[in-house]
Amino acid sequence: MTPDRVLDCLGRPCPVPVIELAKALPSLGVGDVIEVLSDDPAARHDIPAWCRMRGQEWLGEQARPVGAAYLVRRTG
Repeated sequence: MTPDRVLDCLGRPCPVPVIELAKALPSLGVGDVIEVLSDDPAARHDIPAWCRMRGQEWLGEQARPVGAAYLVRRTG
């Protein structure tokens, strides 16, 4: 899957990846996918939980050589 936007949060500690995701999401169109790159272990739990709380679609996690890519689809 090719994301519509990539948000590089590598090297940034919790809660920065979730805060940056929340700030970036309104700039996306409904149905667009954002990929959040993070090497913070808390992101594995924080981003899916944020999606549930905010009604956004959690698409999953992809391992990377450094950290992981977390995919979220904007639903509204």
